[in-house]
Amino acid sequence: MKNIFFFDSMLTPKIITFVYWLSLLGGLFAAIGVMFSQSAYAGVGISNILGGVLLFIGIAIAARIYCEILIVIFKIHDNLKKLADK
Repeated sequence: MKNIFFFDSMLTPKIITFVYWLSLLGGLFAAIGVMFSQSAYAGVGISNILGGVLLFIGIAIAARIYCEILIVIFKIHDNLKKLADK
């Protein structure tokens, strides 16, 4: 606990995985919402289903890239800390 309260260890890298899975879950709900939404002129069609699938793929890729960039930043921090300790 001392490491967390005095910022000796980073807490955020442990949270990034949770944020990634939460983003995927949110993307899934958004995609399902798009798939089953009805336009004013037609019911649920193939364009809605395709749009929902593409939305989910886009959100999944964007969330993965964002989380990987954050992890890289924290790994750079860890490596710089090791170099500074030498």
